[in-house]
Amino acid sequence: MTRPTTKELQERFKERVADVLGVVCSWAQRQGVVVFKDFEKELRLSMYAFARSGIVLFFALRDENLDGQRAAGRVVSGDRLFRVAPAIARNFTTVFGVVRYWRTYMREVAENDRHGFCPLDLELGLRSDRFSWNLLSSAVRLATKLSFAEAKTTLAMFVPNAPATEVIEQAVLGLGRHTAEWFETAPAPEGDGDVLIMMFDSKGAPTATETELKRRRGKRRKRSGPKSPRHRGRARRGRHPKKPRRRKGDKSKNAKMATMVVMYTLKRHGKKLLGPINRRIYASFAPKRHAFEIARREADKRSFTEASGKLVQIVTDGDDDLAFYAKELFPTAKHTVDVMHVIEKLWTAGESIHREGSDELQKWVEKQKEHLYAGQVDLILAELRHRLDGTPKSGPGNKGKRDRLSRALRYIERRVDQMPYDELIALDLEIGSGPVEGAIKSVIGKRFDHGGMRWIKERAEALLQLRCIEVNGDWDPFMNRVHDMMRSAALDGALQTRLQSRVPAPLPILREAA
Repeated sequence: MTRPTTKELQERFKERVADVLGVVCSWAQRQGVVVFKDFEKELRLSMYAFARSGIVLFFALRDENLDGQRAAGRVVSGDRLFRVAPAIARNFTTVFGVVRYWRTYMREVAENDRHGFCPLDLELGLRSDRFSWNLLSSAVRLATKLSFAEAKTTLAMFVPNAPATEVIEQAVLGLGRHTAEWFETAPAPEGDGDVLIMMFDSKGAPTATETELKRRRGKRRKRSGPKSPRHRGRARRGRHPKKPRRRKGDKSKNAKMATMVVMYTLKRHGKKLLGPINRRIYASFAPKRHAFEIARREADKRSFTEASGKLVQIVTDGDDDLAFYAKELFPTAKHTVDVMHVIEKLWTAGESIHREGSDELQKWVEKQKEHLYAGQVDLILAELRHRLDGTPKSGPGNKGKRDRLSRALRYIERRVDQMPYDELIALDLEIGSGPVEGAIKSVIGKRFDHGGMRWIKERAEALLQLRCIEVNGDWDPFMNRVHDMMRSAALDGALQTRLQSRVPAPLPILREAA
């Protein structure tokens, strides 16, 4: 197939314009019943063909209008010299479908004479992925919300040629290599409030065991397929040894924990703190300390440094590791334990005193809650000690009762300084961690914790970071930044770049020893 001239492409484009007009006129002039849904379907296909023709014409005109360096027959890039070689055709998938276009090829003048580039591709930011940036961006964005297979089928409802699930996965890994730089260099939000709130929590995502990974990565033998779909599961189970029955308390998810931080500010207005303002989230499968390092960096970026004297409040669920890192990296912050976690401990302790579901239990917990909100934690501790001392060490069920009371007592005793709820209420600060609990469920739980899912942490990390960027409302700025960076790198090196990657980036490394 020879390269068409721009004049021929212009004629084809005019034909497509006439086709669109013909579709409209023919449907408008039809006799009898005309249904809009049928007209809309045909017009859509005609518009796609029209758009593809326009893209091919655009490529041809841009290739002709490139700088006159090509006309001289030589192009110098750094210390490398290139010569004009015959034009090369290429199939390229856009949001309107697959187009085939021709572009000039520049081959390096060297002994091996094997390297080269296409000036048109470099100028327009076209990568070697053979998919348009907007198409891959839409596919990956859907993948942050849906499974890879669902992302493909959903996108196929709106575009003629949706990328395969493997392409979407590799695009996720490729973009995941740029997320760390984005979080580090993204500008601080404008119009922040007077108080910075940070909430931390963790959530486990099911990960693949070594046995499962061995099955995935082992050499695959050719097998005849099952006789019907209903026999597929039976055939699969026959290929693998039986799993031992799990005992009570055994976990099947092999969960690895991701730590999430939700940050926002509150603005003082009289006695009230209004907000949230500039809410941002960050999550990672790296060690917990990494989330605090990111939070420290973001707090400094938002002018809440240690020397600023501004109020910073940290809310956690009472996790000892989170408390340790909060004290280390935010020594002057006001650390608060989520009041709902304390109330849960009171319910557990109360069930050792009164019958579960009884009115007496309800009244007992409500009384302790009154003490809690009034800042009278010492009265709660006294009540728990009294109940513990009054429970015999022997007798049916007493061991479990004493154990529950002891655990509740220890939990509250060790965190008394993190429970000044009367002061927090008076200052209109946070006493619960609802925002991070909700973010954990919507960001991690909804995407990573479904039946049958088994992740590899490094691969899940890329998707988790992209999901955070999407939830923060930074998707378009992030994608524009990555696109421009890759285009600049390609122009500097006279080499077409590739977004997709088969290998995930490693998990973030702690800046300091934990």
